[in-house]
Amino acid sequence: MSPFAAEIIGTMILILLGDGVVAGVLLNKSKGQNAGWIVITVAWGLAVLIAAFSVGQYSGAHLNPALTIGLAAIGKFSWDLVPTYIAAQMIGAFLGAVLVYLAYLPHWKETDDAGLKLAVFSTGPAIRNYGANVVTEAIATAMLVLGILALGANKMADGVGTISVALLIVALGMSLGGPTGYALNPARDLGPRIAHAILPIPGKGSSDWAYSWVPVVGPIIGALLGAFFYATFFGA
Repeated sequence: MSPFAAEIIGTMILILLGDGVVAGVLLNKSKGQNAGWIVITVAWGLAVLIAAFSVGQYSGAHLNPALTIGLAAIGKFSWDLVPTYIAAQMIGAFLGAVLVYLAYLPHWKETDDAGLKLAVFSTGPAIRNYGANVVTEAIATAMLVLGILALGANKMADGVGTISVALLIVALGMSLGGPTGYALNPARDLGPRIAHAILPIPGKGSSDWAYSWVPVVGPIIGALLGAFFYATFFGA
């Protein structure tokens, strides 16, 4: 499998399982309705785990433009491959969101709250303050990239590193996800947001494009900070 195809498939799996749990918790008449934040954060960690195990051997399972850019910035990934990886991640995220839409097809009409429908696809702030929201996303993504690099430097049995990253995602969701919904990943937010805008979802409202730049810019800033912090203090 080519790295391009692997990043599409891996990111598609990530969004199918990640946005899928949000749909299960938020949409009316779902058997998982109101299961809560802990279920969402644990399932997102498992989504990363399954996606990474599925395609890691083919592409390294970046699944995240911010991570790809951060790795390239400190010489751990080729800049020549960055556009290809980002394109694949965006395509995969969009496709994963479409699959979530299809999986919960009868539930969109049963859910009156347009905001909940958008929340299935993309993140939004608990308190809308663009500056603070960018800072939150930057801090969380810096910890993500720093954590991935630091964990990767340890000698672990096969698969343990991937499990450790999945646990890192769970910890980030529980610790830092409250203010913004912890996008951590431009493709994870923008690809499904585009799907929300395009898909014929009954009763949907705005795709909140005024906020859409925050989960793109914040994670990229954070990834660069996390990568440079690691290179400076841990050694690239």
